[in-house]
Amino acid sequence: MMKDRKIYCMNPIAEVGTRRFRKGYTLVDTPDEAAGILVRSAEMKDMAFPRGLRAIARAGAGVNNIPVDRCTEAGVVVFNTPGANANSVKELVVAALLLASRGILDGAAWVRANAENAAVAKDAEAAKKQFAGNEIMGKTLGVIGLGAVGVLVANAAVSLGMTVYGYDPYLSIRSAWHLSPAVRHAESVEDICARCGYISIHVPATDKTRGMIGAEQIEKMRDGVRFLNFARDALVDEEAMAAALERGKVRCYISDFANPASVRMKNAVVLPHLGASTLEAEDNCAVMAADELQDYLDNGNISHSVNFPEVNAGVCETEARVAVLHRNVPNMLSQITTFFGNHALNIENLANKARGDYAYTLLDLAHPMPRDTVQALERIDGVLRVRRIFERG
Repeated sequence: MMKDRKIYCMNPIAEVGTRRFRKGYTLVDTPDEAAGILVRSAEMKDMAFPRGLRAIARAGAGVNNIPVDRCTEAGVVVFNTPGANANSVKELVVAALLLASRGILDGAAWVRANAENAAVAKDAEAAKKQFAGNEIMGKTLGVIGLGAVGVLVANAAVSLGMTVYGYDPYLSIRSAWHLSPAVRHAESVEDICARCGYISIHVPATDKTRGMIGAEQIEKMRDGVRFLNFARDALVDEEAMAAALERGKVRCYISDFANPASVRMKNAVVLPHLGASTLEAEDNCAVMAADELQDYLDNGNISHSVNFPEVNAGVCETEARVAVLHRNVPNMLSQITTFFGNHALNIENLANKARGDYAYTLLDLAHPMPRDTVQALERIDGVLRVRRIFERG
């Protein structure tokens, strides 16, 4: 029997997404009784979570607004929507390649400044020389990070006649299948820096990647390099970037992240986080987030979670399904299965996967699991949360 669920939207979520919820789901105005939360960019770091919260779905890729570690310890699964806005970001990066190469913005500003000039057409012919730029065809682009966005950027640049190098030590099989064979392999970030006149970065912001483009990497870049950042501002040491722009080492820096440092940089074009700001991307993210949230709440399946492993057992075909979120420590799975055996609860199907320090076990049972048994299972050291997901009848 499917349970009724309450969902709280912290940001306006495209209706094409919220309409995906089945009958029995209700959108509520407060998180107090919510089983799931849909969020875009709203800050959740200091938010107190209701006891009944099971999952948070971010309609977007970055989850820096969500306290992921705290969620994990509370047994709250955090989802994101990788790839849902990839085309939107890719198109803006292509536009940025042209903005970095041609005097488009300066030329447009000159025209606007001469709006009252009756001889603007004639004067424009003389003025346009100062806005001359370069074609990108035949130039070399380095793409750091070949995930959903990076692959699309690399492939688009190949189509535009650029020579493209890509670097990603964690290249997935899926990305490899979609990557153009014309994209050349770079050995390291430093290899990209040395080879390429244009560089575009597409990696997530983590403790390992913050500041990965610093003074050392910039110094290894070609003089006059154009650098594009449509991933996260934290990836770039902006003090080092500002200094490199000032002395001409970096000719142009285009960032999608306005902050007090970036907006003051010489020869920088800073945009107000427009990468995923298309109607199509918002719809795609909303649909993907709603589907992930509903599949987890109804079936216990996890896909595109940032804190727990992917597990998909389909739809329950036995009498009941139970989910256990727990630490990834020795003997944990044995303790769980022994517990069910000791309580005369026959396991008909079991799926278990681990991810780092945490793991997830999904069990299909021959009989429903009593509520007091759930509470007893939660008392096992290392068990974070137990959910009775489904009971037939």
